[in-house]
Amino acid sequence: MKMDANMTALLTPREMAEADRLTIATRTSGWTLMQRAGQGIFDHLKLAFADARRIAILAGPGNNGGDAYVAAGLLAAAGRETQIFTAVPVENLSGDAALAARSFGGPRRPIEDFDAAGFDLVLDGLYGAGLSRAVEGPEARAIEAANASGLPIVAIDLPSGISGSSGAALGPAISAALTVTFFRRKPGHLLQSGRSHCGRVAVVDIGIDPGVLDVIAPKSFANEPKLWEGCFPRPADIGHKFDRGHAVVFSGSATKTGAARLSALAALRVGAGLVTLASPPSALMVNAAHLTAIMLKRCSVPDDLGDLLADPRLGTFVLGPGFGIGEPARTVAAAIVEAHRALVLDADGITSFADEPEQLFHLIAANAGDVFLTPHAGEFSRLFPDIAANRDLSKLERARHAALRSGAVVVLKGSDTVIASPDGRAAINATGTPYLATAGSGDVLSGLIAGLRSQAMPSFEAACAGVWMHGRAAEHFGPGLIAEDLPGLVPAVLAELLRPLSGAR
Repeated sequence: MKMDANMTALLTPREMAEADRLTIATRTSGWTLMQRAGQGIFDHLKLAFADARRIAILAGPGNNGGDAYVAAGLLAAAGRETQIFTAVPVENLSGDAALAARSFGGPRRPIEDFDAAGFDLVLDGLYGAGLSRAVEGPEARAIEAANASGLPIVAIDLPSGISGSSGAALGPAISAALTVTFFRRKPGHLLQSGRSHCGRVAVVDIGIDPGVLDVIAPKSFANEPKLWEGCFPRPADIGHKFDRGHAVVFSGSATKTGAARLSALAALRVGAGLVTLASPPSALMVNAAHLTAIMLKRCSVPDDLGDLLADPRLGTFVLGPGFGIGEPARTVAAAIVEAHRALVLDADGITSFADEPEQLFHLIAANAGDVFLTPHAGEFSRLFPDIAANRDLSKLERARHAALRSGAVVVLKGSDTVIASPDGRAAINATGTPYLATAGSGDVLSGLIAGLRSQAMPSFEAACAGVWMHGRAAEHFGPGLIAEDLPGLVPAVLAELLRPLSGAR
């Protein structure tokens, strides 16, 4: 399972440099790695843009520029017409980049002369994942001209202008149709706005031994099935519903019951053996009119909490969707955590602790609580105002800091949802569509996470799987999606996940 997780590892620029260093220390030269990188760029460009005959190549001052020179030589040898525009004179280059530039016999001009007119494609080799400042001057103007040209752009490693660590656009940034990177992706490939600038991302094997990851021990991952499929719940042939856990969702008042029902239905669809909706007396009849397989239980807060939690089979709870903000939500959350049950805290449940977030964090710490927090950006800023306001932190780092402070698994939602564990692990999601930005979508996600956790899936992995499935379900539907559609799409996603596992029986 560790090797599967390593396949999804995301490397910061510093970690990628260490992977290079460890590889070079085993007598694979940096020049060899650069030649392989150039070959990979050439191979992908040739396949994706077979008709591109005239190619403008932007070559920067570092190894990205060296990769561009190697690719340029291969393109020229294949009969493509290439023109390199250099950010620095060849004599100012050093190391492998200088060797690559000297090995290229084709025409070259200064970056100031770049004009996309007459070309079919632009190859961006200006700056890679290690960029830490805004691109300025002639290089910035070249980026803007390339974007404005309407030509397809292939980026080497990462679109120039995008931070490999944060995904932030540090000023003008290339908008690529294809990005070719090496060994492993970087956080900037999945975090916005890098994700939107990359286009399709292709990862090239340049001969770095995956064993270097055991030394580097990355803590960031792409949220993909290989990260968690080894512990994904699969019903046993001789099992029964009680083996698959019992999830409970707290309903709001009579006019605010829909969100909780969405959560409950999602928990049931994803495989929880039983799901109960805990309803206030005023909403019993409304809920009863809508429920079939989901059970209904009267629960007046705080009077009936003791009886509810006296049943040890009730293992995972969802609190927040449509519940209401205030003391009742805080009371329920405290009772669940103190009873050592798993709790998915969302929406109103999160906002109920906005005035005293430390009360929640102390509660989790004092009881070694198994808690999930699933905020969108606004809810996140209510619980973690200082972290949210720190613009020096990437979204990945903000989620990681929040998980460490709170002791909870934090699911910081958005088009680049980040899932972070208190132990330092974090994953960036890439499934989903813009149509997930609709009322009730987050309630379904809370139910998916609860349903997976109720089946004894470990907390971080349950959150990751729930987020991935949520996005994948939206992809199955396409335009016009509303939250009510999502639970019904879960079986198709489950079929995708369980089909590969069935071959291992």
